[in-house]
Amino acid sequence: MPVTTEVYDEDCKVTSKHMELEAVQIVSIHGCTNSECATILAAAGATAAASAVISGSIVVVGNVVYWFEKQGRCQRFD
Repeated sequence: MPVTTEVYDEDCKVTSKHMELEAVQIVSIHGCTNSECATILAAAGATAAASAVISGSIVVVGNVVYWFEKQGRCQRFD
């Protein structure tokens, strides 16, 4: 899951946002038999892979947008 945090950049004197991926539990397996467990694990694996690709893309795009936003507001005093 993408999670947004705010950090203060001392050099630019601005608060900026940053996105990271946070791990979450997708499925819990209790009381299944061999073929049922295999089906559940296959579905969970496919869901996890798709979620990682989509969430990772959101984080990359979000961080690029936040970087541009920060650069526009940055007030460096050299």
